[in-house]
Amino acid sequence: MNNYCTLFDSYYLSRGLILHESLMMYSSAFHLFVFAFDDLTFKVLNDLCLKNVTVISSEEFESDELKSLKRERSKAEYCWTCTPSVIKYVMDRYNVDACTYIDSDLCFYSDPAILVHELDERNKNVLITGHRFSSLPRLYEEKRAGRFCVQFMTFKNEASSLKVLDRWREQCNEWCYARYEDGKFGDQKYLDAWPDIYDNVHIMENRGGGIAPWNVTDYSFSNNDDVIKGKYRKSEILNKIVYFHFQYVKMIGDGSFDIGWYVIPENVRRIFYSKYLIDFANFEKSLADSYQGYNTIITKMKIWGIKNILKAILKKIFRYNVMKISY
Repeated sequence: MNNYCTLFDSYYLSRGLILHESLMMYSSAFHLFVFAFDDLTFKVLNDLCLKNVTVISSEEFESDELKSLKRERSKAEYCWTCTPSVIKYVMDRYNVDACTYIDSDLCFYSDPAILVHELDERNKNVLITGHRFSSLPRLYEEKRAGRFCVQFMTFKNEASSLKVLDRWREQCNEWCYARYEDGKFGDQKYLDAWPDIYDNVHIMENRGGGIAPWNVTDYSFSNNDDVIKGKYRKSEILNKIVYFHFQYVKMIGDGSFDIGWYVIPENVRRIFYSKYLIDFANFEKSLADSYQGYNTIITKMKIWGIKNILKAILKKIFRYNVMKISY
């Protein structure tokens, strides 16, 4: 059985429910540890009694050090800070053989166990995922965001693996901010050095994992009999897609969704985004109907400053990367 962990608050609750639903559909055997970062999320998840899920509250999880850091960092920065800590908590509290951290805005399309099994095949005990940026995003993103993405990463409960995890946790507690500074950015620029300084780290090889808006233009996709496959660049290998990272997806409020700034081809919108956005909207409606304190967060386009004015024009007038769902 594979053990996964994730973290989110009520703003990401719908995404987290889609994540769990996809694991239920495709994973042969799993357990998911969910760290609920606000009281409403903790209540909803406990009310739902999701199968194969353990819900952990912030009150149970947070150390005094993390509580102190929480006061000085933004919500996103604090979540990034906590990533290595939640992995370590699962290792220590539940004594699992291995734990895979997954971002809550992933959706699976086949069993992710194939990705974790790469560690055994390569005799390693830490798995990380490359961004695999397409040409244009690589020009302006890789230096800032790093070679690797903290979206799917596995640590085995072994001394050499825990050494990497503990050092990463120390680094994130010391510095984890949403800005590029001295070769650091959030929690993930630290990973750039890992393949060079640790011989137990493995970079995911399966091209079916790590599909995301910043690399979709390097793939061609097909969807036959509800199985999604894709070819990477000029390769003849047709990989079964394991997961897609729905980074940036936001509700606009008129039945539409903002899907970000990267170039998203039409077939990617059809194969991946169409169903995801419908599921997202359905969960939002269900949660709003069931919980009085639940508020769907509608994205507001900021219109001050030249940069934000240009962005608002692209989104509002030209509808750039704005998708309206149809049932």
